[in-house]
Amino acid sequence: MTYTFTDDCIIGVEQIDEEHRGLFQLIGELHDMLALDFDRDRYDEICDMVERLKRYTVEHFRHEEAYMKEIEHPELELQRRQHMEFCEKIDEMDIRSGESDQLGLVNELLTYLVKWLYRHIIGSDLLIGKLVTVKEWKQREDCAFQEEYVIGISLIDEEHRELIRMLGEIHHTIAYDNAADKHDRIIDALKTLQAHVKTHFQDEEAYMESVHYDGLELHRLAHDALSTRLELVNMDGFDRTDEDELAEFVEFLTEWIATHILQVDRHIPAN
Repeated sequence: MTYTFTDDCIIGVEQIDEEHRGLFQLIGELHDMLALDFDRDRYDEICDMVERLKRYTVEHFRHEEAYMKEIEHPELELQRRQHMEFCEKIDEMDIRSGESDQLGLVNELLTYLVKWLYRHIIGSDLLIGKLVTVKEWKQREDCAFQEEYVIGISLIDEEHRELIRMLGEIHHTIAYDNAADKHDRIIDALKTLQAHVKTHFQDEEAYMESVHYDGLELHRLAHDALSTRLELVNMDGFDRTDEDELAEFVEFLTEWIATHILQVDRHIPAN
């Protein structure tokens, strides 16, 4: 597991990028401290570092949410819930609680922190400032595969083309189709897309493993972030009368996949 800020974590918002770098730096410092002797003489120092890290994270979330509110980012409420769940989780890990295995507890906290942070940045933060409003999205041209999406690996490029094609068809149905069974066809198409995303991630990870790509573990975390999001969505729960809710979800998927291709997949080496 890497404890350093990598270029694929850059979202293009200066303050947020700098605070993400700061978080990884603190995590790295804590990791380095644990590499030394973990004895009673250093126990308070390590506890203080953990508390500093928690405070920094909470402050970062406050700044990030304020920025998202300022730009009217449509995923703000989801981000708030994710931030809250994260804070609750790390609050549960009280290394001053007197448990006998404090070293194990701190290592558990470190592993959770870096995995969650990387997944959150790649899975959610990369979209900050990139999502359009539902009204703008419904008025734009159909989704289309762009040449800039080509990464030079045939299997992956073809699967990306198919995913974008499927999203384009769903977008067209939402924006222009007035048939009576429109809602049911959209839900069926989304379920099919969900299955294709799962298969694509498996194929992509198998390829990365075959070429011994050193970014596989972090790339898998990004995939896990979207997979978890999709698993939590009740496709049948979308209100038939609320077309904007469907449009928001499809727009999120489109932007996530496009951003992931451009900022993450492009680092995969061709065999």
